[in-house]
Amino acid sequence: MGKVVFLYRSLAYRNAAADMLRKARKLPRGAERSAARRYATALRDLAQTEAWLEGRVADESRPMPRLKVAASR
Repeated sequence: MGKVVFLYRSLAYRNAAADMLRKARKLPRGAERSAARRYATALRDLAQTEAWLEGRVADESRPMPRLKVAASR
């Protein structure tokens, strides 16, 4: 039963992300469009993170971004 719940929840996040991206494409360039794109990206990342937490994905397909550390003098 847990796998079914996970599947529906993951699909719901992915569908919501796709819908938000479609909405963002229709908007003119600006702050609202950027916010919609960020929201869609967050939903997609949430679906991937939840999959990882549930143990459904062995490792992430996207590499982790490197952080730049500024040296202080």
